[in-house]
Amino acid sequence: MGKPGRLGVGIIGAGKVGAVLGAALRAAEHAVVGVSAVSEASRERAETLLPGVPVLQVQEIVDRAELVLLAVPDDALPGLVDGLAKLGAWQPGQLVAHTSGRFGVGVLHPVRAAGAVPLALHPAMTFTGMSLDLTRLLDCTFGVTADAAMLPIAQALVVEMGAEPVAIAEADRTLYHAALAHGSNHLVTLVAQASELLRSVGVELPERMLGPLLRATLENALASGESALTGPVARGDVGTVAAHAEALREFDGGGHGDVLAAYLAMARATALRAEGRGLLKPDQLEGLRHALDPKED
Repeated sequence: MGKPGRLGVGIIGAGKVGAVLGAALRAAEHAVVGVSAVSEASRERAETLLPGVPVLQVQEIVDRAELVLLAVPDDALPGLVDGLAKLGAWQPGQLVAHTSGRFGVGVLHPVRAAGAVPLALHPAMTFTGMSLDLTRLLDCTFGVTADAAMLPIAQALVVEMGAEPVAIAEADRTLYHAALAHGSNHLVTLVAQASELLRSVGVELPERMLGPLLRATLENALASGESALTGPVARGDVGTVAAHAEALREFDGGGHGDVLAAYLAMARATALRAEGRGLLKPDQLEGLRHALDPKED
């Protein structure tokens, strides 16, 4: 006999997120009644993470499910929700949750109009779409948005998946998502750029050089915030920063590539934050500004 309150779950979108969350809900003894999977990769993912779950058409999944999990790209979500509403697919009392970071429950207005319950459950995690992601959920936080009366339901679903729910106001969803994208996605770009530079000077395994440094830096930043700030910009070492900028300008073919642009933008932001913490004197900040923007002289 199953636990009380178990739901029939339908997964729309067997991408990396949908398949993993579906598997986590299944592990919590909810019944996954169907999954939509169009591409060959998504079908393979569904077979691996959701074995035995039938691959069905979207409307059939909505017809069968008590909880519908919409794990589709942000730009596809409004059209999908509205299209299903026009087909009369949403059911009164049905739980409808999406996994988009950008949107809250406003995008699910057609769901609410049909008497269903809108929820936003966004995992602040990057997934591979493999079973190892299930262990990542144990150290993961979800940004959850729901009507006040329904927030406990959203929170309970996240807890059942082994993660921690954090309430995000509807009006704050875009800024919340921008914070995560800025921290995670741009980190990948920075690592790729640093690796490219190291390879250009003959370092065959840049990941071995960068790994210990970046892990320590990340741990220090998470533990101490801006108190962990170090390096030539924070020290006001104008000559070093100017030399960096010139070397990167030459590397980028006169400054037409992405590496110099990223370095200059982050160095400017770092200088402002260092100055705000009292690490730089006004003359040092001015010197850094000229080193980073020599054309202003």
